[in-house]
Formats: sequence, structure tokens, C-alpha cells
Amino acid sequence: MTLRFYDTASAEVRNFVPLIEGKASLYYCGATVQGMPHVGHIRSAIAFDQLTRWLQYRGLRVTVVRNVTDIDDKILAKSEASFAPDFSPEAGEVPREEWWALAYRYEREFLKAYDTLGVSRPTYEPRATGHIPEMHALIQQLIERGHAYPALDDSGDVYFDVRSWDRYGALTRQNIDDMQAAPDADPRGKKDPRDFALWKGSKEGEPATASWASPWGTGRPGWHLECSAMVTKYLGTAFDIHGGGLDLRFPHHENEMAQSQAAGHSFANFWMHNGMVTYQGEKMSKSIGNTISPAEMLEVAPPRVVRYYLGQAHYRSVLDYRPTSLQEAAAAVERIDGFLAKAAARFGGDAGIADGNHGPSSGIDAFCEAMDDDLNVPRALAALHETVRAGNTALAEGDDAAARDAMHAVVLMTDVLGLNAVAGSAAVNTREAEALEVLVEAQLAARAAARAEKDWAASDAIRDTLNQAGVVVEDGPDGATWSLKRD
Repeated sequence: MTLRFYDTASAEVRNFVPLIEGKASLYYCGATVQGMPHVGHIRSAIAFDQLTRWLQYRGLRVTVVRNVTDIDDKILAKSEASFAPDFSPEAGEVPREEWWALAYRYEREFLKAYDTLGVSRPTYEPRATGHIPEMHALIQQLIERGHAYPALDDSGDVYFDVRSWDRYGALTRQNIDDMQAAPDADPRGKKDPRDFALWKGSKEGEPATASWASPWGTGRPGWHLECSAMVTKYLGTAFDIHGGGLDLRFPHHENEMAQSQAAGHSFANFWMHNGMVTYQGEKMSKSIGNTISPAEMLEVAPPRVVRYYLGQAHYRSVLDYRPTSLQEAAAAVERIDGFLAKAAARFGGDAGIADGNHGPSSGIDAFCEAMDDDLNVPRALAALHETVRAGNTALAEGDDAAARDAMHAVVLMTDVLGLNAVAGSAAVNTREAEALEVLVEAQLAARAAARAEKDWAASDAIRDTLNQAGVVVEDGPDGATWSLKRD
């Protein structure tokens, strides 16, 4: 086994060797819970869920941390402009929704989306507001090491001194002088406009509940600081993989890496970033109306189809959405499910994964090679669909050994890709599949008899009845085959 992943920091694909033998540690950036989850959030979660499942399949015990940013400028602004969802206009004054209530409401929406699409719950999912003491300790370390300073004015802010760290810009290979100013605080309190806020002093008009006492005055943490403090608490000062969307490389991950390493932490051994989602080749933007949300996708396709679509591209590539994308994904899922349903009906309760001794036609070797090679899901899916094709051929030819082997392999591959974690997997409910198989085959036998007698009206009537029940019949040189219509 040689696992290889692309490391953003070194800009190369490297062999993955866990820092602790037999274990792997992964931190990936979760949501800033200021609104409903968008497609980029869910694509990222599915990509790192696939990574987690593959590391586990390769025998590693994986600790996963996914944070929740539940205090932030955007959350406060959204709260300021919002109203409580359960207000009664007749009662008089309409209460504003508190920032913490708003954040928690959206946090639940994210969890609902993750669960619906089969994203495994992380080992730990810390909230930023629950780790203020750890953030104070990190700031103090940076001040003592000469890499941070209290604001030059009386704002109560504390900033990271980017010029004090000669490796600042290393992750994204930028020169400090070419960077734009950090827009997170009034530049009058900074030594350099690119210095970023570690602690943000309380401002007039902000709710008192959104600030905490600190050695530098009441305030709240800067966004970048939160992740460094939380990952260190749960995974230590050195861990295997830090992940997130490509849009987080700068400034978020650049700042995370700088402040953590400046504090004396080795921090992440690998940096992995997933690509963006576009709409017919263009960046999604509400202003031009070309966005689609996970909720909208789930209105037109079942969860397994949406998961298949969002997880089908290489994690580092752009995933382009087109109006036909979910139809194409549904057709692919239907092919998989059709084979598994027929195989489960043939072999009954033996639809589970076998002992790992798969035949040469199973596609497991090709699947594993693809996943080991920087999580190459497109190649892995090609191996999966080739196995489905071979399995269908084996069923048609009566080669039970080969069909059973293909069934076991397909269940394994879909499980690794997380498709079996979503409600509606065809790899389960074998008793129902057996009953369906008996009933449909009886109808097909009656249809074959009618065709032999050239009773085309009876043949067509049986086919129409099956079609109304959601069963698609296809005639071929070796007789009729059937499959279930997709949703």
C-alpha cells in the first residue's frame, strides 16, 4: 500500500506516511454558520468524507475534526438585520434573532444536509465560542515570541505581525509586498496593513454577549485564530492533514499556518484543498442568478444521486453543474442499483461484502490503485462501472461465481464512496428484492409465453403494467431484462 496525496504547501503529490503508525488525523474547515449551506460547503464535506472512508479502508484509525465558526462579523451582521423566526407581529415590537440563536439554527441546517447526504459525523465538532481560553493562550504565546502585538490605538485588538515571520506567504507562494491589506480591522492600529487580527476588541453597538474578557480587553477572536486553537487542542501541535475548500488557501489557511508555526507548532503535514463548483463554466453568483443549492438539488433528485454528483469529480478539480448533471448522475446510480437489486434477488442475504478474495474481474485492484493515487475518484468510478457491466454479463450468462464476486466488489466500492451511507441503498433490503424478483420474473415468463404465441396484445399489456409499476423491460438477443425506474 502506497497512499499518495497532493500537498498544497509543497505543490507536489507525496507519499502519505501517518505521523503515528496505524492512525491518521484530519482537520477540515467546517461552516461559518451565518446562512444555509451552499453547494461548495457540501462538496467539500463529501470530498473529505471520501478521504476519511478511504483511510479507514486502508486500515487506519482516523480522528476527524470539523469546526463550527459560530461567532463572526457576518453572523453579527446577519443577526442585526434579522428577526426572530417565531415572532408575532400582533404582539407589538418584533424581536431581533440573537446572534447565537441564528448561528445554532443554521448549524442544525448544516448537520441536516450532511446527514442527508451520508457525510459521516466527525470525531469532534468543536464550536469556536467554546474555546476562548485556548485562543487566549495561543495569542499570549505569539506575543511572547515577538510575532503578535496589541493594537497601536486603544481598540483592544491584537494583531499578528506578518513581517516578523519570514515564511509568511509560503503556503500560497506569495511575496508580502504583493499582498493586499487585511480588511479585518482598522489599519490605524496596525504596524503593517497586512497584519491580521488575532483578537478583535468590542465595538460600540455590538451585543455584550458577543464579547469575552481577555488580558487585552473585552472582545472576540479573529477568524484565523479559531482554527489554530481548536485543531491544536484536539489533534496536537503536529497532525497529518488539514483540509478545506480552495477558496480558503488565502488568507485563511495562510494565516493559520503562519500563526501556528510562529507559535512553535509543526502543524499540518499535508494541506489538501478541494476545487470549486461552477455553473456551466461560470462562478456561481447570487447577483447573476446562476446558483443552485443542495436543497434545490434534493428537490429534483434523491440523496444518493446528489451525493454521487457532488462526489464524482477529482476532489482538486472544478465540478461544473449543468441542467443535465443530476439526470446523468441518476442514470449512473440506476445502473449500479439495477445490478445490485438483481444480484441481491439472485443470491439473497449473501449481498454483504465477502472475505476480500475477489476475482480478477471484480475491479477491486483498479479501484484501489485509483483511490491510492491522490483519491482519484473518476478512475475509481470507472472501475466500479466496469464491474457493474461485468456483473450484469455474468448474471445473463448464468455465471453465478463471477456475478457474486462482482456484487461483493460493487458493494465494497459504493460503501467506500459513501453511497451506501445514504438512505435508499440498493445493497440492502434483500428480502424485498427477492420478492420483487419472483413477481417480475413471473410476469416476464407470462410475457415470453404470449410472445411465443404471437399474442402481441397480451405481451404489450404485461409490459405496460410493469412499466406503470416502475419496472423497465428491455428486450435483447438473450431475452428480456428488467430494472427499476429511477426517481
